[in-house]
Amino acid sequence: MTDAAPRIVVLVSGRGSNLGALLDAGLPVVHVVSNRPQAGGLALAARHAVTSTVVDHAAFPSREAFDSALAAAIDAHAPTLVVLAGFMRVLGDPFVQRYAGRLVNIHPSLLPAFTGLHTHRRALDAGVRLHGCTVHFVTPTLDHGPVIAQAVVPVLPDDTEDTLAARVLEQEHRLYPAAVRWCLEGRVRVDGLRVHVRGAEFPAFGRCVPSPA
Repeated sequence: MTDAAPRIVVLVSGRGSNLGALLDAGLPVVHVVSNRPQAGGLALAARHAVTSTVVDHAAFPSREAFDSALAAAIDAHAPTLVVLAGFMRVLGDPFVQRYAGRLVNIHPSLLPAFTGLHTHRRALDAGVRLHGCTVHFVTPTLDHGPVIAQAVVPVLPDDTEDTLAARVLEQEHRLYPAAVRWCLEGRVRVDGLRVHVRGAEFPAFGRCVPSPA
């Protein structure tokens, strides 16, 4: 990252719970952009005195046109890092390459397992014993960028999609601010698909335990 004061632009589509975790952690979020005018994350930004912009994807004739407008809204705030927090649009390759090394996402599974949507349901259907979340750099291949950090939770015998999602979300709110801070502090180095974090202590995010009999 640069020597200038760090600046984060956060992209949201929904309620913005991970945005809230970033704000509560005191990270330098300078602007929020949403593709949905009614996204709860916009109200959350306002409560924290953070400015916001709506770039409604439905108003554009193509993904390319939307991505171009989205990039303009981001670049107006000269961010050090662009952080996806429940942003539910697939971004085109030119957009992703524009922010290469500066575009970070959190995904509700232990990537590369369960890329895409409905991760908690699919984890239960697959009968896995461990589930969790992943912070990663965004690349043109969906949900396959270099992994910065992961948090693990057990899948319990009586779990439903909702209970498992809630347990994972709790870990997301702990993991994401820590990983974003490492990026801003220049501790993160990418070597191919491997990420090295210099001088950062990895807290015990989640628990790795076998499911009870």
